[in-house]
Amino acid sequence: MGKEPEVILYTTAGCHLCEQAARMLEQLRADSLLGFDAIDIAEDESLVDLYGLRIPVVRNPVSGAEAGWPFSRNELLDLL
Repeated sequence: MGKEPEVILYTTAGCHLCEQAARMLEQLRADSLLGFDAIDIAEDESLVDLYGLRIPVVRNPVSGAEAGWPFSRNELLDLL
């Protein structure tokens, strides 16, 4: 099997919804359905401007498609 598909989870410390989203993504990774990278928006002011009021947000960096919380497992898979 090749490299697993990747999405980006925009998150920040202390965000309980972000923690729930990360757990959902971890399960999908464990099931070998997708991979993800988590990016803390606090490290980039432009990301705070884009996602500060909307996190957690999952984005496909290739297509640009996004899913904002709350999202389902199927919605995450549809991003691929």
